[in-house]
Amino acid sequence: MASILLAGPAAEPLTLVEAKAFLRVEHDDDDLTIAALIAGSRIHVEMQTRRALITQTWRLIRDGWPEDGRIFLSPSPLQEIVAARVYDGGGETHDIDLQAFVSDKAASVIAFANWSMPLPGRPVGGIEIDVRVGYGDAASDVPEPLRQATRLLVAHWYENRSAPAGALPIAVTPAGVGALIAPYRMQSL
Repeated sequence: MASILLAGPAAEPLTLVEAKAFLRVEHDDDDLTIAALIAGSRIHVEMQTRRALITQTWRLIRDGWPEDGRIFLSPSPLQEIVAARVYDGGGETHDIDLQAFVSDKAASVIAFANWSMPLPGRPVGGIEIDVRVGYGDAASDVPEPLRQATRLLVAHWYENRSAPAGALPIAVTPAGVGALIAPYRMQSL
């Protein structure tokens, strides 16, 4: 059960201008560093919550169809199913009609009638489902607590960017970040 990023976000949950205002930075000397910290903070929040903040396209790869007819997405939240295919024994792909799936966007679950799905002809990675996930295309679509968590991480990392290698301050998550992202965490089964 692998998930592969096909198309990353076209934007970040914070703009460079927003981050610089939060950091109270008025010069352009650190723009590249701040932009990298914004991307890093987004990735950190996404990994902690198992959610995509900005719209992204992912490929879910499965060996077989789950017996219960449900695929739980990670990352979430689900926007739409883009494509689905199954591989036959010769390695050729066969598209699956997307009408065969029911998208539960609230739970980020793809449901289907298990008995109606074509069986993969290869034992490993025989099923691929491409999905679009995320809160939306713009930073304003991201829930404010998750945006604030990214702000706090950017500020912490920016202030501690000169810490010596192996020093503790950069490794410690700023106070409040855990509380901000806690309601959005997806628990693993």
